[in-house]
Amino acid sequence: MLEMTRETFEELVSQALDKIPPELTRVMDNVAVFVEDEPPADDPELLGLYEGTPLTDRGEWYAGVLPDRISIYMGPTLRMCETSDEVVHEVAVTVIHEIAHHFGIDDERLHELGWG
Repeated sequence: MLEMTRETFEELVSQALDKIPPELTRVMDNVAVFVEDEPPADDPELLGLYEGTPLTDRGEWYAGVLPDRISIYMGPTLRMCETSDEVVHEVAVTVIHEIAHHFGIDDERLHELGWG
């Protein structure tokens, strides 16, 4: 397993978020991004997870709810990557993938676009 401090991994997530175009970040709404050590036990290889209501599914009823949550999992990412450059790439892909879910893009379409 590749060694990396949590601080360094969190910085990679922050850098990936900084690369999201401003026209998209301006319309992101009520979503928070977290780095977690490990995913749920029932899916140990999961790299990221979006939990919430995508922007495309929100209606007039959407008010006063807790923020959507994007989790980026450090453990499985470091286990699957052999170099720091691979971690940088995988974190960027995972962040984009999960943000796409916030915009209502499903896994099938993300795989078609090469972000699966």
